[in-house]
Amino acid sequence: MSTIAWIGLGHMGNPMSANLVKAGHTVRGYDLSEPALAAARDNGVTTCASIAETLEGAEVVFTMLPKGEHSRAVYLGEDGVLAHAPQDALLIDSSTIDVETAEQLHAAAEEAGFRFVDAPVSGGISGAAAATLTFMVGGRPEVVEQAREFIEPMARKIVATGHAGTGQAAKIVNNMMLFICLEACAEGSVLADRLGLDPQVFWDIASVSSGNSWALQTWYPVPGIVDSAAANHNFEATFSAALAAKDAGLALMAGEQTGVDLPAAQLVAERLQRLIDEGYADKDCSLITKYAAPDGRIRGWDPEQA
Repeated sequence: MSTIAWIGLGHMGNPMSANLVKAGHTVRGYDLSEPALAAARDNGVTTCASIAETLEGAEVVFTMLPKGEHSRAVYLGEDGVLAHAPQDALLIDSSTIDVETAEQLHAAAEEAGFRFVDAPVSGGISGAAAATLTFMVGGRPEVVEQAREFIEPMARKIVATGHAGTGQAAKIVNNMMLFICLEACAEGSVLADRLGLDPQVFWDIASVSSGNSWALQTWYPVPGIVDSAAANHNFEATFSAALAAKDAGLALMAGEQTGVDLPAAQLVAERLQRLIDEGYADKDCSLITKYAAPDGRIRGWDPEQA
């Protein structure tokens, strides 16, 4: 078993690192949030007061950070990973960031003599807890294979995506498609309701027909239909509007860089930003459903209880 440093113990990082502890690894963790550190300690992680302390003796370093600028600071800063990690440590960044930043981190790590992969994940908080995440891993083939054994305790599927930055590219495109499917579920659920269809009957039809999708199976925004849907709990976040808006923004940025027209992604991004502007950044992204309703009223949503 190995000593693993984990930086970023948030909603995803905490259950992911806990699964490494369960697999028998020694995990040392760091986060700026004291509640996150406390939760990690409950999961068997040894928490540290600084990045440098966390990296002491680490054979593998995982990072799970919210934004590209955080990844750049954590890796490239004077007190960061490249400055303090043991030279033979394997570096695995599971943050969701822009492709350009991922490529910069690959280049900086290689120049400093480190092995590095970008390895973002799909599956959400529930997948992190259940160790059923999909990892999309970009980097040198031999390094991807070396990373596999440390990723396996957290994953249902590990996909080697290709050269540096392709893990992030795959994640960005996948999430863009997810949000577009979610918008389809939002519009479809409201239209079906206004046409007088029983929501369970309509879901039963769509789930075995051409309208089916992961979003319909997992996030369908009507209470009492799908157990994992945020609509069952007044849209408490399983994937917050703020995080979804960040990921949608990464897709739009990639579209601008490549000249690809993304009107559906633009619509979803605007609706996610509207949730944020209305003070619902921490509510579930599936709350965009309320914008399909003329009066903003949908099943399962009580703004008075938000």
